[in-house]
Amino acid sequence: MSAGNRTVTVRVPATSANLGPGYDCMGLSLDLWDEVSVTTREAPGVTISVTGEGHDTVPHDESHLVVTTLRQGLVDLGHDRPDIGLDLAARNRIPHSRGLGSSAAAIASGLFLAWGLARPGEPPDRDLLLAMATGIEGHPDNAAPAILGGAQVAWLEDGQVRHIRLDVLPQVTFRAYVPDRHVPTALARHVLPADVPRADAVHQVLASTLLVTALTSAPEHLLAATRDWIHQPYRRPLMPESADLMDRLREAGVPAVISGAGPTVLAMGTAEMLDAARRVGDAGFMVDDLALGAATRLLDVG
Repeated sequence: MSAGNRTVTVRVPATSANLGPGYDCMGLSLDLWDEVSVTTREAPGVTISVTGEGHDTVPHDESHLVVTTLRQGLVDLGHDRPDIGLDLAARNRIPHSRGLGSSAAAIASGLFLAWGLARPGEPPDRDLLLAMATGIEGHPDNAAPAILGGAQVAWLEDGQVRHIRLDVLPQVTFRAYVPDRHVPTALARHVLPADVPRADAVHQVLASTLLVTALTSAPEHLLAATRDWIHQPYRRPLMPESADLMDRLREAGVPAVISGAGPTVLAMGTAEMLDAARRVGDAGFMVDDLALGAATRLLDVG
C-alpha cells in the first residue's frame, strides 16, 4: 500500500544493559526519552532535523541510523515504496556513546516508524520488531527493554529471541551518573578477553542469578548481586573516572555498575540505599534520578 503524505511519531526510552553480571542478556528501560517523527513526501531523499543530544554529531543524510533502519523496516514489512522521501525530526534526550542505549533507541525508533507507515492502524507486533532489532544489534539486551519496556532477561535460542520480563519492586529506583566522555561500544568490546578464569565465571553465574532475586523480591542483596567479574574489570582503562566513582559508590554500600558498555555509572536500589550516594563526590558527572521506563510507543499516526 502507498503511505501518501503521512506523519508518524514514536517515543523510545533509554536503556541500561548488563546491570553488572547480566552481560549481554539483561537490561532495563529508563524514564528518559527520545521522540522521533517522520513525514513522508513525494520528493525523493531525506531531510533531518535533530535537537538535543547528538545534534552536531549524527549524520544528516541517508546514513543516519534511524533512517537506515526505517528503510530496511519498510522493506521487511512489505511497504511498496521503501525509498519514499522522508522528513525526519528527532528530539533527543538520551546521551550518545555513554552506555544508555542510544543505538538501540535509534533502531527501535526506525522500526516503529516503519511499522506506522507500513501497517497504519495495526498494533505493533513487538515480538516481530524485537526479532528485527536483534538482527541489527546482534543481541537483545538493549533491544528487549527498549521495545517491551521494564526489565528484561533476553537471549537467542535456536535463532529465536526469547525474553522474560522481571517484575522489579516499585521501591527500586535508579540514578545515572553521566560523564563528559564517550566510549564507543566497539572499543569497549574489543578490550574484552576471549576467555575468563573459571572462578570468575562461577562468581558471575551466582551474581546474575542473585540479581534476578534482588530486583524482584530481595533488594537488600543488590550490592552483592551487581558485582561483575567478566567485563567491567577489563574496561576500567577506557573509563577511569567512571570506574573510580563506581568503586566509591560501592564502598559506601550503593549498588552501582557501569551501564552497558559505559561510561555512565548506574546506581540502583531503595531510597535508603541511594541516600548513601549523597556522601560520595560526583563532580564531573551529570546526575539524573530515574524510574524504571516503559516501552517504545507509537504516539501518532496521521
